[in-house]
Amino acid sequence: MIIVMKPDHQPEDLRRLINRLEDLGLKTHLSKGEHRTLVGAIGDEGLLQEVPLESLPGVEKVMPILKPYKLVSREFKPEDTVIDVQGQQIGGKEIQMMAGPCAVESREVLEEIARALVPYGVKFLRGGAFKPRTSPYSFQGLGEKALKFLAAVREQTGMLVVTELMDPRDAVLVAKYADIIQIGTRNMQNFRLLTEVGNIDKPVILKRGMSATIKELLMSAEYIMSEGNHRVILCERGIRTFETETRNTLDISAIPLLKQLTHLPVIVDPSHAVGRADLVAPVSRAAIAAGADGLMVEVHVRPEEAWSDGPQSLRPQVFGKMMTELQKVAEAVGRTLSIQEDSDSRGDRTVAAG
Repeated sequence: MIIVMKPDHQPEDLRRLINRLEDLGLKTHLSKGEHRTLVGAIGDEGLLQEVPLESLPGVEKVMPILKPYKLVSREFKPEDTVIDVQGQQIGGKEIQMMAGPCAVESREVLEEIARALVPYGVKFLRGGAFKPRTSPYSFQGLGEKALKFLAAVREQTGMLVVTELMDPRDAVLVAKYADIIQIGTRNMQNFRLLTEVGNIDKPVILKRGMSATIKELLMSAEYIMSEGNHRVILCERGIRTFETETRNTLDISAIPLLKQLTHLPVIVDPSHAVGRADLVAPVSRAAIAAGADGLMVEVHVRPEEAWSDGPQSLRPQVFGKMMTELQKVAEAVGRTLSIQEDSDSRGDRTVAAG
């Protein structure tokens, strides 16, 4: 339920309302917009049946939220949520790039990839320490050793770390090293894990499940936010269909649809969507044109030697060419994309990063 306050309400009116709701056992969330202040009441709305909220001083009207997801919905928070990560904003005008290897293989290779990415304006280094794989015999990640490598490269380059959490038992460990925690597609409905990250003070990237509906994705985000962590970033990464030419089918329509339904930032993972390096750039252009707030792209200095997902990983030079193309698309839709195109500056920054 949303309670809309009158424009001229007094601070004590707002305090009185929040205290009344919390005394009833409901959680409250305050959203102060440019023209209106909204109070979200989350919990058993049956508790409010006998409470005449509209008669309270300062209250303009009371509106039920019709959708099953509350905190996530545009009804609850009409304005876009912009998530600040160590000074970098996700969900604002600037499109953010998250790039790096699928899995951290060694500190040397990770450093080489990061040094290659810094000149292109990439501020977020992605890399898996724990890797969920279809086969139990495939490489599963280096664990804490990889997390330490990511932290070391962050110190060298200033890039922020994005890495996946798979097990609630590793939550404290991953949170110690990561700037953004990723929940992968296979764990989108691991509600125990969602509850765990809901209690961690870190931004969370929630990837859409390979067979999940938009509603199911948003309900999973609601799990996280209902625990108190409102810094959730949704990620479209393709869904499983009958098509076999690509790894998955990227649901481009999900981007503008999510933008209508929710105030949360939406990013796209084109690499896992297509599974082919030659399709990553065109799909990335389409994602930005459709309104994506960022991209998560797999990049490797030697894809043919990658321990995981080599066929879909871009070489740094190809990634750089793509960034130039994406910058034009971003400008065309009124967004910005940071990129350093001067070759001399690129060399200087690469040396500084090393």
